[in-house]
Amino acid sequence: MKIMSVNAGSSSLKFSLFDIETETLIASGYFEKVTIPGSFFNIKFNGEKIYEEVEMPNHTVAVEVMLDRLIKLGIVSSLDEIEAVGHRLVHGGDKYNKSVIITDEVMADLEKYADLAPLHNPANILGVNAVKAALPNVPMVGVFDTAFHQTMDETSFMYPVPYEWYTDLMVRKYGFHGTSHCYISKQIPRILGKEDYKAIICHLGSGGSLSAVENGKCIDTTMGFTPLAGIMMGTRSGDIDPSIVTYVASKTGKSADEVMNDLNKKSGFLGLSGKSNDFRDVNEGRLAGDERCTLAINKYVKTVVDYIAQYYVELGGADIIVFTAGLGENACPVRKMIMEKLACLGVTINEEANEVRGEEIEISGPDSKIKVCVVPTNEELMIAQDTYELVK
Repeated sequence: MKIMSVNAGSSSLKFSLFDIETETLIASGYFEKVTIPGSFFNIKFNGEKIYEEVEMPNHTVAVEVMLDRLIKLGIVSSLDEIEAVGHRLVHGGDKYNKSVIITDEVMADLEKYADLAPLHNPANILGVNAVKAALPNVPMVGVFDTAFHQTMDETSFMYPVPYEWYTDLMVRKYGFHGTSHCYISKQIPRILGKEDYKAIICHLGSGGSLSAVENGKCIDTTMGFTPLAGIMMGTRSGDIDPSIVTYVASKTGKSADEVMNDLNKKSGFLGLSGKSNDFRDVNEGRLAGDERCTLAINKYVKTVVDYIAQYYVELGGADIIVFTAGLGENACPVRKMIMEKLACLGVTINEEANEVRGEEIEISGPDSKIKVCVVPTNEELMIAQDTYELVK
């Protein structure tokens, strides 16, 4: 059974096509600059990477090009081979705690929650509509980024603000990266050899979040009402005193929106280092003795360690800590720095294992009181698996 996972951004479209029964990736592609002059795509298939420049003025054309190339490249002989499509949907409010078949009601709710994710939900809607138009008889499934975290109780998701902000304005912690956290949570029983566990999952990439998970259910997570909260990231500040926004606005003449843009796009690694939002560049600066790059990495490590410690207490201990996503899977120096600061919890490191990148591996020492592992995430496969479960 062939299932496609689709992730539509405001000017992009990603897809992965799976043989879901064997969990084999058949092909994947990334269509960039959709709606913008100079659009192009890359498709990976059968060990090859196909690049083509083609104008895609909207998502409907992008989907048409995608499906056309699937046939022309021999990836599928007919579109009838695609039996279901799973869509990454960013925000489902507090209504959706699991993946669902996409109906008119779901589409209306995506519109309703657009104010909560103005950069993402409208793009997701465009993507769903474009695929539905091209494949009208194929079942569509929505997989929400926020769904996995809806098992948090109100002491975790509520903010200590006027209660009416929650009831009238939907202000609460939602959490993001849920598809990745969910995927990792499903791998942990296999790794530990038991279904009951306490885990701290560290999804560390250009964006980043941690979650406290008990027996497969999210207890708490670092991102909040928006993805700006939590740990420091590539360009996001993470947690700060909110009064900084009005203070900087009054001193610089910037609007609140402009200050928020700085916190989202000019902070984090980029803001502190003044060099780059990419850890690799900042780490090069650190190794060369750049003080601001050193500060940026030290601050990043501190924010991650602070939350691991918090979640260790919140869970009442931990069986496993998992590093995942681009930085978590590949940034060996950061993993080492984090683990060294967790020595007080009985964490030890296997230095040789920690040098492995991008593979599932245990990196804690044999005497470590908490198992520490690297587990590559696979959000696209998670979307396809949920889609299969709903349509099979």
